[in-house]
Amino acid sequence: MKKRNNIYRTAALGIGLALSTSMISSCKKDFLNVPEQGKQQSEVFWKTADDAAAGVNAIYGHLRSWENTGFPAILIESIGSDDADKGSAASDASYFLEFDQFKVDPFQGNILGFWSGQYRNINYANQVLDNVPGITMDEGLKARYLAEAKFVRAFSYFRLVRAFGGVPLRTKVPTDPNSEYNLPRASAAEVYAQIEKDLTEAAAVLPPTYDLADKGRATKGAALTLHAKVAMYQKKWNDVLNYTNTVMGMGYALLPDFEKVFRLENENSVESIFEIQCALLPNNAAASNSQYSQVQGVRGITGGGWGFNVPSDDLAAGFEPGDPRRDATIIFRGETTPSGDFIPLVGDNPMYNQKSYVPFSLFVPNFNEGAQQNVRWLRYSDVLLMNAEAANELNNPTQALSSLEKVRERAREGNAGILPEVTTTDQNELRKAIYKERRAEFAMEFDRFFDVIRQGRGTEVFGPKGWKAGRNEVWPIPQTEIDLSGGLLTQNPGY
Repeated sequence: MKKRNNIYRTAALGIGLALSTSMISSCKKDFLNVPEQGKQQSEVFWKTADDAAAGVNAIYGHLRSWENTGFPAILIESIGSDDADKGSAASDASYFLEFDQFKVDPFQGNILGFWSGQYRNINYANQVLDNVPGITMDEGLKARYLAEAKFVRAFSYFRLVRAFGGVPLRTKVPTDPNSEYNLPRASAAEVYAQIEKDLTEAAAVLPPTYDLADKGRATKGAALTLHAKVAMYQKKWNDVLNYTNTVMGMGYALLPDFEKVFRLENENSVESIFEIQCALLPNNAAASNSQYSQVQGVRGITGGGWGFNVPSDDLAAGFEPGDPRRDATIIFRGETTPSGDFIPLVGDNPMYNQKSYVPFSLFVPNFNEGAQQNVRWLRYSDVLLMNAEAANELNNPTQALSSLEKVRERAREGNAGILPEVTTTDQNELRKAIYKERRAEFAMEFDRFFDVIRQGRGTEVFGPKGWKAGRNEVWPIPQTEIDLSGGLLTQNPGY
């Protein structure tokens, strides 16, 4: 594995401003403003519309950071599931096994890394929300910028609350060190309430689409879809149904070829609702900093990846016979990919994540492998399956089966001999079918671990890996944060 220096600093208490003073241009992602180390003091910032734009762009730029898409995110959001194994060489980053076997403790650095990454996102959003209202600029654009910041703040708090439960709820940049820096944990219900408030306000302002230059920013559809997901985690089924019904009328659609959903040419496609934008900027290697594809890429080839977070045997065996999503999700050793890359027959791992794959011909020397690969976070198929789940829970099997069938129909890719239509109207059997469909559709997309827990199936599915009820529903609060708080923050049970 290539070495990477990464100093985790606390973000819950830090409020450093790190915004660029210039725009970086890159074809379809020129709204992304990801400086090498450009910084400007807040005393001379937040004066103009350009400052507001730079502040909002910095929010998006940080979403693709190491903490948000590299090891910390993979360990917190993927490795605990039955879909993924550690991967790479047996001796490399052995601490992955602590997460895979639920033996991790509060001192593990990647726990703090994930926590800090989310609070940095929140800090960037709070700076925009605190400062942009006072800038004289176009009022419509100002309102949109504030809505974008609220969406990202909600997105980061959602990642935090499902990973840790209740967390400190910071909705502004702290200014009083005696009362605003050190906050106790809010309850999970309070965090969810703030997320829903932000998303309601964001959806009321955000546009349904953008022009090419701004494609990839948060939209009304993204806010509504994330709100549906947040409601699903709280079993607010009427809200899930209402939000997903609305999104289903907004013009999104499924691409005909599942494998193509994840290729570069289909970034921000008609199926995409929200992606973390990643760009390879030819004249700025430091800004092309996404390592999402690199750390999961095929190991052992020239210019290849590190081979972590690989599909498990259990996942490979879990697809229905003939399901094309199996080969579109898993790169098998010895195969030739649809892009024409031969995967060596020998190597550390028998399988790799195909959803994060970037064709070898697109690797650029001196840049992270696959730095240009966006991270798909919200897709239209998720809307359909959330709609199906909510309809089933509300005793409407007709709508549930209709939405479920749309996903299965695309997965068949015209082959009527596979993936037979689900017809059961028994609520429990249909629930199981929807759960199974979610696994096949979203494998290796950082949802499976939390899906199983919210479904109440942790012991059943993860018990053989060491998962314990009453403890492993959440990860430990970073001990560093507890120590910095002087004990005001409390630890999760069992840690």
